[in-house]
Amino acid sequence: MLCSVFSCDRTDWNENFKESSKSPFGTYIVYEEAEALFDSEVLSLDQNIYDYLFEEMHEDHFGNYICIKSDAEKLNTDGINYLLTYIERGNHALLSLNNFPPHLKDTLGITTTNLDFYEYTPVALKALDGRLQLKDEAFNTQTYTYDRNIRRHYFETYNSNTSVVLGTVEVDGEQKPNFLKIYYGEGTILLHATPIVFTNFNLLNGREAYAAHVLSYLPDNPIVWDPQIKSSQYSETPEKPQDSMFVFFLKHPSLTWFLMVSLFGLLLFMLFNARRKQRAIPIIKPLENSTVAFAQTISNLYLKEADHKNLVDKKITYFLEKVREQYLINTSNLNREFIETLALKSNNDFTSTKYLINTIIALNKKTECTDVELLVLNNMIDKFFKT
Repeated sequence: MLCSVFSCDRTDWNENFKESSKSPFGTYIVYEEAEALFDSEVLSLDQNIYDYLFEEMHEDHFGNYICIKSDAEKLNTDGINYLLTYIERGNHALLSLNNFPPHLKDTLGITTTNLDFYEYTPVALKALDGRLQLKDEAFNTQTYTYDRNIRRHYFETYNSNTSVVLGTVEVDGEQKPNFLKIYYGEGTILLHATPIVFTNFNLLNGREAYAAHVLSYLPDNPIVWDPQIKSSQYSETPEKPQDSMFVFFLKHPSLTWFLMVSLFGLLLFMLFNARRKQRAIPIIKPLENSTVAFAQTISNLYLKEADHKNLVDKKITYFLEKVREQYLINTSNLNREFIETLALKSNNDFTSTKYLINTIIALNKKTECTDVELLVLNNMIDKFFKT
């Protein structure tokens, strides 16, 4: 039976609440069965409710007004005022909405809370299960369990002198009112905060009893069914303005992040793309450092001459110059104070530093040096600077 109503190949799980839609969350079934349920004529409005009441309402006109939608966007301030006048004269209305118009809430003295206001994608809504109850003992206070799309939407405050709680929704283990009956003049207005219960999906999955019980609070009078398809031709008050795409994105955190990341990515793309289109910058090779090669050439020359004393003197001069440059120490007096300061700044132990300086002093005094002494000095200096 599901496949006769839904398209089994590609199912649209978006909430549309359209009377002509056979998708899971359309309202085709409840609209088609309304005439049999109330045993009365059902008039589907092809004009705005304000225009209909402006043209048709008179003292002996009685009936029921039904609107099952996510938002009653076509119900502006004038439409609400006319509808309440219609109810005040002895008529009745059922509004089952995810978001009630502010003017209606202000007029009736109610406030609502929707803890799942920012959940809007089919995947996110699928995780929202819930349990509903009707307070009337005629329904045995049965609990109706739903496995998806049940928002924690309920009435926070209401006028207890004119309002009766007919049903509740479970929120964090506590029963919160989601179905009110408000007496207004000689009529009543039923406000229901969970319109998803009237959709095809729930009526075909063994949950039709709850929807039938809710509708049974309306008398068997002719039905004025509002599909919310037309704007008013006569009203001077504007309808709720449609949000721009940008405002819609900012309402939902996940879309806001998507927008910010996309803009940042676009900015990066423009910056890097601009750089790529610049004229190529020529590569200028740095001057080669030939100091090492020069040093090797000079050292080879000295080795061929076997003038070890000359090399020892130059090695000592190089060592002392590097000490002055790297550690900022005066090398004119190689005494104990100099050795302690050098050991401390170079992170070498005092004994090895003292041995190196004493070797330098001893070699400095000699007139001739052997190749072994040159090699020992060279190794000691290299080890000193590697520490």
